Amino acid sequence: MGTEQAGCGEPGATLHAVSSAVLAVTRHLSVHEVLQVIVRAAAQLLDARYAALGVPDDEGSFAEFVVEGVSEEEWDAIGPLPRQHGLLAAMLRDNAPKRLSDIRREPEFVGWPAAHPILKDFLGVPIKDGEDVLGIIFLANKQNVPKGKGFTEADQDLLTLFAAHAAIAITNARLYEHNRELTVVAERNRLARELHDAVAQKLFSLRLTAKAAAALAERDPARTVAELEQVEVLAAEALAELRAVIFELRPADLADGLGASLRKHVEVLDRAYETAVRFAGDGAVALPEDQEAVLFRIAQEALYNALRHSGAAAVEVRLHADDERVVLEVADNGSGFDLSTNRSTAGNGGGSGGGGGGAAGNAGGAAAAAAAASNGGLGLASMRERARSVGGSLEIEATPGAGTLVRLEVPA
Repeated sequence: MGTEQAGCGEPGATLHAVSSAVLAVTRHLSVHEVLQVIVRAAAQLLDARYAALGVPDDEGSFAEFVVEGVSEEEWDAIGPLPRQHGLLAAMLRDNAPKRLSDIRREPEFVGWPAAHPILKDFLGVPIKDGEDVLGIIFLANKQNVPKGKGFTEADQDLLTLFAAHAAIAITNARLYEHNRELTVVAERNRLARELHDAVAQKLFSLRLTAKAAAALAERDPARTVAELEQVEVLAAEALAELRAVIFELRPADLADGLGASLRKHVEVLDRAYETAVRFAGDGAVALPEDQEAVLFRIAQEALYNALRHSGAAAVEVRLHADDERVVLEVADNGSGFDLSTNRSTAGNGGGSGGGGGGAAGNAGGAAAAAAAASNGGLGLASMRERARSVGGSLEIEATPGAGTLVRLEVPA
C-alpha cells in the first residue's frame, strides 16, 4: 500500500472505525435495516459524500437499492430503481472492485437519471459470499481531501475488508428472516386448521339448530320465530366471514399467477361480505415471484381495510399491464379520509396520480389502511416499503365522503 492511509487516518483510528462499523451492522436482524446500516457505516468509514448498496435480482434490476446522502425529495425525482446496465452491470459481471478518479469519464457511465447528484471520484466493491455476489457497495465524492484527490488504494482495501463483514451480516439477517417466515407460515396454517375444526363447525351447528327451532316452535309466537330467523341469518354471515378470515390467514398461493389468484380471492370476499367485490383486468399478467407476492399482499390488505373500515357498497380490484409497467388498483366508494393528515404517496412516485372511477367509483377505505394499521392493516409507510422493495410506486387518492383509490405500479 506504500504510504497511503485509509480515510480514518492513523492505523489505530482505522481499526476502531472498522470495529465500530462492523458492530453497528451485526446488531440488526432485518435485512433492510442491515443494508441501511452498511451503507451509512461505509460512508462514515471512508468519509464519502454519497453511498449506495445494490442487491441484484435475476431480472436485470435490483431487489434492493439503499442510498445514503441523497434526500427523499432527490430520490423521488431520480425515479425508479436503477437497472443492471452500464457501470453497474460491468461491476456485477466482473465481480471485482473498481476505483475511479472521475466516474464521468468512463465509457460505461451511461443511463444515469438527470436528477441524480453529480458524482466525481468513485469506489465500488462487491459484497460476496464465496463466489456469489450478495450486493455491491458504491461510494462517491470523498470529502476532506485536496482538490483532485479521491479514494486511495488503502480506501479500497478497507472497504473490501468491511464488505467481507457485511456479507456475514447480510447472510445472517436473511437466515433469520427466512426462519421467521417459516414460523409465520406454520402458525397461520395451524390457526386456520383450528378455526375450521372448532369455530366453523360450531357455527354450522348453530345454523342447523336455529332452523330446527324455528320449524318446531309449537307456540308460534311471531317474535320468537323472527328472532330465530335472525339467528340463522347472523350465523350464516358469521360462517361466511370466518371462511374469509381462514382464506386470509393461509399463505398466498400464486401458482396459477397473480391475476387468477386475485380473482379467486375477490370471489371469496364477495361471498363473505354484503359489499359487492369485483375483479377487472388482465389475468395473464406475469411477474417475478417476489413482485407478485408484494402485489397480492398489498391488494389483500387494501381490500380488507376497505371492507372493514370504509362502509363501502362496492370495492373493485383492477389489474392491467403494458410493455413497461403493471398497474394494480383497489378502489371503493366508501367514507374516504383526509389525505392532508396522512402521507399520500409511497415508493418512488408522488402526488395523487392514477386513475379513479370504475364500478366502485373513486374509492374509499381501500386506503383506510392508513388509519387502520392498528387493526392489522398495512400503514402507508409499510406499503411504501413493500412497493419500493420491488421497484414500484404506491399512490393514494382519497376524499372524505367520496372514497379512496390505492394504485400500485411496478415495472414490467
